Amino acid sequence: MKGYYLDPHPDANVASEHYAIVKMQRLKRDRCPETQVTLLESQAQAIAQSNIEEKRYPARVMGPARSSEGCNIFYILEILTSA
Repeated sequence: MKGYYLDPHPDANVASEHYAIVKMQRLKRDRCPETQVTLLESQAQAIAQSNIEEKRYPARVMGPARSSEGCNIFYILEILTSA
């Protein structure tokens, strides 16, 4: 993906896919800072712990990755639904 840096060193912790709760004001965002992401073990956990009224959405994310601004971010791959 354009705009982030992955350390090519073999011992580096490379970005990977996770289920998470993402706190964000609008659903149209394609990335968010790691401070707004809570990683979870499964899709079911993410859906169970979400709270739409508090703007905590279940999602499938990729990261963490280093942004061009120098902070760690997660890319939002998909907002999950219970169906």
